[in-house]
Amino acid sequence: MKWFRIAVRALALLAIIAFGYFLVTFLQVWRAARADDRRPSQAIVVLGAAQYNGRATPVLRARLDHAADLYREKVAPMVVVTGGKQPGDRFTEATVGADYLHSRGVPESAILRETTSRSSWESLQAASRFLRARHITRVVLVSDPFHSLRIRLIASELGLDPVTSPTRTSPIRGLEEWRRFFTESLRVMAGRILGFGRLARRVGR
Repeated sequence: MKWFRIAVRALALLAIIAFGYFLVTFLQVWRAARADDRRPSQAIVVLGAAQYNGRATPVLRARLDHAADLYREKVAPMVVVTGGKQPGDRFTEATVGADYLHSRGVPESAILRETTSRSSWESLQAASRFLRARHITRVVLVSDPFHSLRIRLIASELGLDPVTSPTRTSPIRGLEEWRRFFTESLRVMAGRILGFGRLARRVGR
């Protein structure tokens, strides 16, 4: 019975520590979502989102609109769009994103495409390769607010010098947004423990 009580207390302590860690991480994810750390940089990197038959979804448009605004404000001279194809797609997210940015006045010469990825890690990993080959490390990352902390940590792990500037016009609101905060907090927790690259290889996100 003595060992049983010790085991129960140890498990209870671990549960309290894990819950505390989650609360701290959730607060960090929430604070990162509210911050806009834009600064003069070498490139703006837009995380991809779904497209439908060559048309950007509202989520993707919100990210691209914000990136176009940052470009016009001369935050950086280059925009990197990311995202490959999902099974059955005819267009990549990056191609759709590039076309949309061009329609918003961003010159073709100022757009770089990363067209192979299917996850945030893959997008940033591939983008970091060709950016660092051009001696570009100072970047502004654009995505939805709840995504900010995780993509900044991933980019840092990949050797970039990132800040985040999330869109404020995302259609993801209400309960769905809070669900994303919850899952992002869990992913940040796991990524900090395992490493974001190792986590991505295990879960594919």
